[in-house]
Amino acid sequence: MATTSISDAIAAYANVAKSASGKGGASDEIKTEGSDFASMVQEGIKSVVDTGKKSEEVSKAAISGKADVRDVVAAVNNAELTLQTVVAVRDKVVAAYNEILHMPM
Repeated sequence: MATTSISDAIAAYANVAKSASGKGGASDEIKTEGSDFASMVQEGIKSVVDTGKKSEEVSKAAISGKADVRDVVAAVNNAELTLQTVVAVRDKVVAAYNEILHMPM
């Protein structure tokens, strides 16, 4: 179970990196639905919430004796890594906003 979520996370990061690097053509971006920045952020937040929910589900299963401790550790570690990523992105956004505020007009 943990391997699937890790591979999903790797695939999601690869897709975001591909779209951020501009390897896709501009016409491809216009034609695809949800290719704007707001949709990308919304999908990322949904992924973060889903990761947290999966971690909670695995923890609940472990409490009831239905999950292995390794699965719980992997799920919690994945949720922690996701949270750290969100915090890092938030910090970068705040720093960029502060730089914009300090620009001369």
